[in-house]
Amino acid sequence: MTALATRAAAAPPAVARVHRSRADEVYEQLKRDVAEFKLVPGDRFTENELSERLGVSRTPVRQALFRLQQEGYVEVLFRSGWRVLPFDFDQFEQLYDLRMVLETTAVHRICAEPRVRGGRLAPVDRALLDRLAAIWLVPAAERSTDPLEVAQWDEQFHCALVAAAGNAEMARVHREVTERIRIIRRLDFTKPVRIDATYEEHAKILRAIQRGRGDQAALLLRAHIETSQAEVRKITLHQVHLARAGALGRR
Repeated sequence: MTALATRAAAAPPAVARVHRSRADEVYEQLKRDVAEFKLVPGDRFTENELSERLGVSRTPVRQALFRLQQEGYVEVLFRSGWRVLPFDFDQFEQLYDLRMVLETTAVHRICAEPRVRGGRLAPVDRALLDRLAAIWLVPAAERSTDPLEVAQWDEQFHCALVAAAGNAEMARVHREVTERIRIIRRLDFTKPVRIDATYEEHAKILRAIQRGRGDQAALLLRAHIETSQAEVRKITLHQVHLARAGALGRR
């Protein structure tokens, strides 16, 4: 088995696939369009325009738009179609703060388990931590350079840390936060230097956990999340600027 295959096999199991409706497919496509700045904040469009572009009826388009409206990505305009809302950076920062609390609490719990067992939580999942080590504690030559793959593995890394701590409710809330920030978080891997930094930072966090150094692991994790948050905001603003400039140039 190749090193890449070994890491893929070690990745935390994904959620089982479920049947997707046409509305689900339209929803995912439109969310990608927003994430990739094909639909720029401020853009206006109608359901008919989307139906024609995507080759579907208006019903799944309308259902998808209502889901995106509930999540804060678009708004309906009275008799004027729909509009892509600006990114709410204040909300994203609040979600990042919540994510940081959950993850640092999780690593403290993981590192404290050998000394303190209250019996209220499930045991720490050491096998899950071992699978993370198989992905991130690898020589530089064996690291993935695929931005989409690294983005997926990064998300699994942080979710697995919380899941490994043994608190199912913390893990559930963390998954919800992860879903809500995914649209901008994935931008952190558009530059090779950020991929390398992610490998280095994840490795340091894992080594601190392996040594049972909860305070150190939490500090490293906090710095890692804060750096990623700042990079994502910078990249998002830059991409919005480029997308708007490109749209003006095509007029």
